[in-house]
Amino acid sequence: MPLPARLRLTALMTLAVYPVVTLYLYILMPLTEGWAIWQRSLILVPMMSATIVLAVVPLINRRFSAFIAGRKRAAA
Repeated sequence: MPLPARLRLTALMTLAVYPVVTLYLYILMPLTEGWAIWQRSLILVPMMSATIVLAVVPLINRRFSAFIAGRKRAAA
């Protein structure tokens, strides 16, 4: 994958993952008050991994594949 395509994918992934991480932290923090950071991460990382692999990446590929590849969309 050429560098410009990787940069576009990186931007899209950042825009998609940031709100999900923030939402999960808002949910997780009150439930894990007093836990060590490694314990919170032990819960958060599998949740985020599953969300990214099962939802975020397929959504980005389906909706933005032409943008990532640098092609113009066909006129409808």
